[in-house]
Amino acid sequence: MREDYITYQDKKIWYSVYGEASHKTPLLVVHGGPGFVSIPDVIADFSDDRPVYFYDQLGSGNSDRADDKNDYSVAYFVAELDAVIQGLALREVILLGLSWGCGLIAAYMLEKQPPFVKALILSAPYLSTPLWEECAMENISNLPEAIQKIIVDAEKNQDFNEAYEQATEAYYANYLCRLNPWPDSVTASFGKLNMDVYLTMWGPSEFTVNGKLKHFDLMPRLHEIEVPVLLTCGDHDEAGVKMVKDFQMAFPLGSMAVIPSSAHLHHIEQPLIYKTIVSAFLKDK
Repeated sequence: MREDYITYQDKKIWYSVYGEASHKTPLLVVHGGPGFVSIPDVIADFSDDRPVYFYDQLGSGNSDRADDKNDYSVAYFVAELDAVIQGLALREVILLGLSWGCGLIAAYMLEKQPPFVKALILSAPYLSTPLWEECAMENISNLPEAIQKIIVDAEKNQDFNEAYEQATEAYYANYLCRLNPWPDSVTASFGKLNMDVYLTMWGPSEFTVNGKLKHFDLMPRLHEIEVPVLLTCGDHDEAGVKMVKDFQMAFPLGSMAVIPSSAHLHHIEQPLIYKTIVSAFLKDK
């Protein structure tokens, strides 16, 4: 693994690369959050076949922070992704997104229409705030009634207290990562979440978006993305199976895989299944 920085708008953006010597079309991984960090677990294994690049978005992980939290925006992150690709001199690339990273990738494809992006892998995709919130409400309805009441009351009163945090942890145990305990790398990564980014872009609630992504909805334009797209989700994913199926049907060249006995972090929960599915998609690319 090699790591370094590129500079964009006078900010240092961290990246790492595995399998750099390979000449096959590289993967560039776009992490979730917003405000999360890159986790190389499982995905770095694709470097046995091709280069795999990770980068931390502005405000995340090893990258610099914005001077003003209002500088975090979809427009900035789209431009940053383009700058990362250019800075790494990737003449062609396959983009792999995780959760919010999928929305960022799709927004980038729609705005920049880059001819050098050969395919997309969208894992646990967030592409539409309205559809995401519908999924969240359905998922909450399957939790015990006492937990449902805590969440609904907190949302109504905008009081995100300790009881709400505990209820959210129960939601996470069902729909984020079903491993018990969570892998150390996942726990450590959540400890590094930059709340300035998350609160600016998403807001204080896990379930209702009140930040800059409140009106984010790419569903009406997904048909404009004409490269091959693989969508993956867990069968207990907070990115619900029906929603992901709707996304898949919207892409002209979309395919989909549902990973059993897993949730939002299905690539970490079921690594062998995930790698088998993605490797099949990447064959001949």
